Amino acid sequence: MNLRANSARMKGDPRILRSGRGSLGAADRLGRALGWFSIGLGLVQLLAPRQMTRSLGMQGQEGLVRAYGAREVASGVLSLSVDRSMGLQSRLLGDAADVAMLLAALRRDNPKRDNVMLALAMVAGVTVLDVVASQALKARHGRERAQPVPRSVTPHRGDRSGFPQGLARARGAARDFVVPPDFRSSPRPV
Repeated sequence: MNLRANSARMKGDPRILRSGRGSLGAADRLGRALGWFSIGLGLVQLLAPRQMTRSLGMQGQEGLVRAYGAREVASGVLSLSVDRSMGLQSRLLGDAADVAMLLAALRRDNPKRDNVMLALAMVAGVTVLDVVASQALKARHGRERAQPVPRSVTPHRGDRSGFPQGLARARGAARDFVVPPDFRSSPRPV
């Protein structure tokens, strides 16, 4: 399995030396658990949106709940992939969308207002876990980006000749160069 995974990596990416339960750190395990949680929640939102909207006093929003469920499943699958940090970033964006949706449901005329408050508290708790997992994964697996090498290119397009001291200085610089005898070719017959 490691051979296949290493062959699919980009040239600068680190190689997988070992895999399995023992090779996963606490951040990896938390990221995976959040991925499975996201898939489970997304499936509930996809398969039972009417019950979820009824419990939150949001009847008529079943389509929106289904769309959020599809997003949750996609984020969960991404959180279980090799690039776990991208999945956790998408989960954080989803948490923000969930909070916005729940805040809209927190109307005074909503009879299920207490359920919405409970859902907001649970989303806040999961958001804290997402932030912790994201930062821990970044600390464990993050690599600093290389700083670009500054190039000394003159600002004028016409001066980009490739000769550091200019084209005029390069002309005739090799006039006195003598080709070594072993580099010379014998004259070709015509």
